[in-house]
Amino acid sequence: MTASIALVDDDRNILTSVSIALQAEGFLTRVYSDGETALKALVDNPPDLAIFDIKMPKMDGLELLRRLREKSALPVIFLTSKDDELDEALGLAMGADDYIAKPFSQRLLIARIRAILRRTELATPPPPGEAPEPTPEILERGRLAMDPARHKVTWGGETVTLTVTEFLILEALAQRPGIVKNRNQLMDAAYQDDIYVDDRTIDSHIKRVRRKFRQVDPEFDAIETLYGAGYRFSED
Repeated sequence: MTASIALVDDDRNILTSVSIALQAEGFLTRVYSDGETALKALVDNPPDLAIFDIKMPKMDGLELLRRLREKSALPVIFLTSKDDELDEALGLAMGADDYIAKPFSQRLLIARIRAILRRTELATPPPPGEAPEPTPEILERGRLAMDPARHKVTWGGETVTLTVTEFLILEALAQRPGIVKNRNQLMDAAYQDDIYVDDRTIDSHIKRVRRKFRQVDPEFDAIETLYGAGYRFSED
């Protein structure tokens, strides 16, 4: 099935050039020049992935993501200005799956899109007539239960909504409780195909995961930080 990509940017030149590049790669594209229009469309008729510019009038990309995350775990890539490290950190903390700094290579953007879409395949049912893949087993660790086939996470029976990237990072930690995973190992679990992300990306995702679990359990402390080494999951 052809993947659909939504582009949200007030720069029509970027909308046009990126849309043409994506269509040449076989993607379907939908374009929006402001966040308010995009929000309703993304909720009512979600694409497979969305790309947001941060700097937009009326509703910027950060506010658009905040409102979208109230209703959807749709994968999102942020486009940021080259030196806006604060925007990058905020976007990741709010639940963006990835970010790319402007000016950017369209080849890099397409590689990031394909990597994220591959990560969503576990949660996507096969086309009619195609044999389904073997169903992954539910991963249970103490109060945590993770169902990869349904992209569902619960803590003590309470649902916790994670993005694809957050799910894969938590899964990598929970698969081997007590074992420390460094940032490179967590990057490999969440970002395949030799795509580089820096340490701040993983740290921001971990903070976001902890915050989501503490919304259902203020005492949540199952993800431990070992400074200078990495992170580990504790069942205790």
